[in-house]
Order: sequence, then structure tokens, then C-alpha cells
Amino acid sequence: MAPELSFIIVNWNGGDFLRQCLRRLAEHPPAIPYEVIIVDNASSDDSVAWLHSGEAQALFADAPLRVIANPDNVGFAIANNQAMAASRSPMVLLLNSDADVTAGAIDSLVATLQSDPRIGAVGPRLLNTDGTLQHSVWRNPPTVREIFVNGSGLWRLIPKRLRGEWLLGGHWEHDRRREVPMLFGAAILARRAMIDAVGGLDEQFHMYGEDAEWCLRIVRGGWLLVFEPAAVVVHHGGQSAQQRWTSADKKRVQLDTFFQFQQQALPRRQVVANQVVSYAVAWMKKVWRLLSGLPTEDVEMLLEVHGEHVRRALRKGVAPSSRS
Repeated sequence: MAPELSFIIVNWNGGDFLRQCLRRLAEHPPAIPYEVIIVDNASSDDSVAWLHSGEAQALFADAPLRVIANPDNVGFAIANNQAMAASRSPMVLLLNSDADVTAGAIDSLVATLQSDPRIGAVGPRLLNTDGTLQHSVWRNPPTVREIFVNGSGLWRLIPKRLRGEWLLGGHWEHDRRREVPMLFGAAILARRAMIDAVGGLDEQFHMYGEDAEWCLRIVRGGWLLVFEPAAVVVHHGGQSAQQRWTSADKKRVQLDTFFQFQQQALPRRQVVANQVVSYAVAWMKKVWRLLSGLPTEDVEMLLEVHGEHVRRALRKGVAPSSRS
């Protein structure tokens, strides 16, 4: 029977997290026919050997487990697109290798996606390893007002319910199904018809930023994004990134890719305004730290990065991101 759903998992040295991801998937499969496609980005651990082992293959006796082994690390976006091109199922679920589905989660996502043909993608409620909420719904794209209110702390003056509905992110409880402007890319169920209409992930993004760009393109293409809290996925968070970068380096990469996304998505005047306000907010944080006698190392990094982004945004013909 042809699969109705393809799970797409990009792996780079996933190790025990990849094994656990697949075991949880085997324990809590969907009620519809499915397949699992793993794209390995030149892992140096035993990921590929294990995927071809009898242990891994036995997990999915009733569903195909396909492995695409890339000789180089081509990045998250390209790898996901490879798998989407290799599958023709009407639904695909992009799942991080450090994410564990829970009982009933997949069926809840599928039911929500199938409830309205206008829905292009659905995201679950994400939890951290300790069971706390992981914020996965954000405003998109960013605005000057949002950056300033969040960064300056003025959000504290807004009643919680109002700021939750307006700012989303860490201000919203993630407790009801609703249409949203962005879903975090750790777990997204997407409709094939939507992918055919708007395209897959933007391959200019190696890692980070691709989910924000894709979600904006989906919404601009006339499709709906929906958050479904009845579906729960535990996301252990950034396990591959921890093998590549320090915390500060990871933050720098995220800021660079976010700037790259804004360059692609927004008018130049809005990019400039966003970067100027981000730089000003960083200065406010530094002054507050100094007055409070607190360390400023992390804020110095923000000032450096945002300062460079301001200069690049102001130049005519802004150069592409320096991110590798």
C-alpha cells in the first residue's frame, strides 16, 4: 500500500538521539500507511551503519525505512528537500533527529491538516526534555515595534493575556489550536499540494532561518499555518549544534541567518529599521548591566553583530550573509 505520510529526518551525528527518535516513532506510529526517510549529512559516528542494521530495520517491519547518505554535509534545507523529492506521499512530516513523538501526536496533526484544505502545515506543542513548554510559535516577519517592546522590557506593562495574543513566543501559553504566522521547524506536518505550490525549504540557508522563510512563503502563498496543542512532541533541542559551536557561536549564527532572512523577506527600509532598533536595544541592555554591576560579555557580542548588520543594511546592494 502506498504511504500516505512520509517522515523526513535529517541526521548529522545524531547517535542515541536518532535511535530514540526512531524508537518513539515506532512505538507511536500513525494510523495511516507511512514511510520513514532518513537523510544523513556525512555523519562521522555510526549513524548510517546502525540505520542499515537489523535492529533499525526491525523497528519498522510494516513501513519502509529509506536512507539517503550524503557524502558531504549539505545542510538542513537541502537534505529535507532531497527527501521531499524522493517521496510522493500527500503529507510529509519534517522531524528533527532529537525529537520524540508521543502517543497520538501524529494522528492529531494529520486530523488537523485534513480538517481544512486551506491548511498548508501544522505544528505540535513542543516540550523540553524536562517537560516544560518549548516556545514554538512566533510573529513573522519581525517588526520594529515588536523588537523594541520585547527587547526593552516594555512587555511587562502589557496585561499577560493581551501580550500573549500580540507577541506570541514566550508570552503565549501555547494552549489552544489557532492559525499562526510561524511554526518552529523541529516538527512540521506539511501538505504535498502546498509544497508543490510554494516550493520546499530555501537552500540558501544551511542551518537556521529556513523555517521562518518557509513559513512566511507559505502564508504569502495563501495557505494557513495551524498550531495543534493536542499533538505533543518532546524536542531535546540543538543536539547537532552543540557538536559544532559554543553557545556564543550558535547565537551569532542564528543572528546572522535571521538577518539574511530579513534581507530576503522585507523591504530594505524595514531591514534597516529593524537592525537599528536591535542595535539600540542591545545598547540599552549594556547600560543597564553596567549600572547594575553585571557582566556584559554576551551583550558585547550582540552589539558587535547588530552593529555589523546595521552597516550592511545601510550599504547599497547589501552583501549576502557571511555565515558558512
